[in-house]
Amino acid sequence: MREASLQRKTSETSMAVKINLDGNGAAQVNTGIAFFDHMLKSLCRFACFDMEFNAQGDLAVDAHHTIEDSGIVIGQAIRRALGEIKGIERVGQALLPMDEALVQVALDVANRPYLAWKMADMDGSVGEFPVEMAEEFFRALTVHAGLTLHIQVLAGRNRHHVLESMFKGVGMALRLALAANPRFDGVPSTKGVL
Repeated sequence: MREASLQRKTSETSMAVKINLDGNGAAQVNTGIAFFDHMLKSLCRFACFDMEFNAQGDLAVDAHHTIEDSGIVIGQAIRRALGEIKGIERVGQALLPMDEALVQVALDVANRPYLAWKMADMDGSVGEFPVEMAEEFFRALTVHAGLTLHIQVLAGRNRHHVLESMFKGVGMALRLALAANPRFDGVPSTKGVL
């Protein structure tokens, strides 16, 4: 089983995560930001990850540190659970609709962290989740999991729909990329290393 547990504590946040990349999508999440909890559960459901995640942050300041540090910790857990990155598909993509919203996601588990982000400016928040923090979360996840991740919002007006399409799309692309491929004998790269 590809599993990992870790904790991270700073002067701004305290986090603990346990993740199983070969689960069935069950997630217990508590960040203190209800909409963010919903998004992380959606990501896990579409990725088929089992995850227990608890975060305490300086929410009296704002949600920034909690959301960004969540990306760091979850990204580190994914990377640790992957181990040597052998025998997987490596790439995944999704075109995820939700009502009027449509988000395209492509990712490569290449150990080459890069986030390509294309989203029209959307002001405001969904609950206590500032819309602009989605980019910060995915940037932190990308860097610490070693992903190349492209997220492009193709359509959408409703903040909730756009963000949920995004988190579900990333989950689906992760599920496809991390799926076992028995025909790959080792690292899925012509270089022989990632």
